[in-house]
Amino acid sequence: MLLTAATVLTGRESLRPGWIEMSDGGVTAVGAGAPPRAPDHALGAATVVPGFVDTHLHGGAGANFSTAVHSETVTAVGLHRRHGSTGLVASLVTADPDELLRQVGELAGDVRAGLIDGIHLEGPWLSTSRCGAHRPDLMRDPDPDEIDRLLDAASGAIRMVTIAPERDGALAAIRQLVAAGVVVAVGHTEATYAQAAAAIEAGATVATHLFNAMRPIDRREPGPIVALLEDSRVTVEVITDGVHVHPAVYRHVTATVGPDRVSLVTDAMAATGMTDGRYLLGPLAVDVVDGVARVAGTDTIAGSTATMDRVFAFAVEHSGLPRDEALHLAVRQASLNPARALGLPHAGLVAGAPADAVVLDGDLVVTGALRRGGWVADPAPA
Repeated sequence: MLLTAATVLTGRESLRPGWIEMSDGGVTAVGAGAPPRAPDHALGAATVVPGFVDTHLHGGAGANFSTAVHSETVTAVGLHRRHGSTGLVASLVTADPDELLRQVGELAGDVRAGLIDGIHLEGPWLSTSRCGAHRPDLMRDPDPDEIDRLLDAASGAIRMVTIAPERDGALAAIRQLVAAGVVVAVGHTEATYAQAAAAIEAGATVATHLFNAMRPIDRREPGPIVALLEDSRVTVEVITDGVHVHPAVYRHVTATVGPDRVSLVTDAMAATGMTDGRYLLGPLAVDVVDGVARVAGTDTIAGSTATMDRVFAFAVEHSGLPRDEALHLAVRQASLNPARALGLPHAGLVAGAPADAVVLDGDLVVTGALRRGGWVADPAPA
């Protein structure tokens, strides 16, 4: 299949006009100017970018990954595919040991089937004082036997685990998980600067939704945020949905760590794509008012109702850069960086990479999306 568009952003360069040739699920060639043959899809004034990779989300379209019911996973994935997320890692919240084991075992089948690209355990080894939308009574210290059981049930499907490094046994757990090929993130934590730095030395390489559910910066005790920002080995998640962080914070983080260490994520929950009302995030009731999700009866933010096209557009709009530079930056942050951080096969729109792409109009609205060379959101007519 051959596509042409007014603009193709490969993740490395801009092609105006540009073309992409795909075969057997991969990109075989890209180029600028006239295509080598008549295109199968002439996308006109559209901009084509690498597919978005969301490495932190809990559901959507009324469906919750924590049910680990295949039909619900299909429903949630379908919504996010239509909004450009060609790569998805399903996040699970804190649950009791038996239930978490069941969820991992069920979702591992969806990973093997190619429906999702991995599982993220956001809990249960978190701080009760920074529990967010997790049940603190179910949180616990990491146990090596429980970790082994989960890894066995997943058969390689667990891509990332979030841990509060101040918990007893956390550093040993980080080493155990990293040795098993799992990416470890620091999050939902009351850790000191020294504890966070020790977690990084033990192998943690991601910050789970930086600033949120995390001890804030203090002039005398920098806490985990400074440790995570200053270490070049760490990729930091930022939820650019207009709720979780101020635009100036997004700009500051990007200026601090550079273009290759920010990973845009949605933290989307079941209410994404739905109307206001009451939903579940794992076992917790969540009320959504004006599109903002909070744990029922509290002011605690409970995930988001954003899709990746929304966080991508927010990043472009609020980067403070000229539009072309902002687009290039957002492509790295929404596609290349999260894929690299979790070891997913995504290198942009270049020969040899998976044929994952998003078609955007002038307002950055998704008008088509491909995963492995197949349309998961049909292209709008040029």
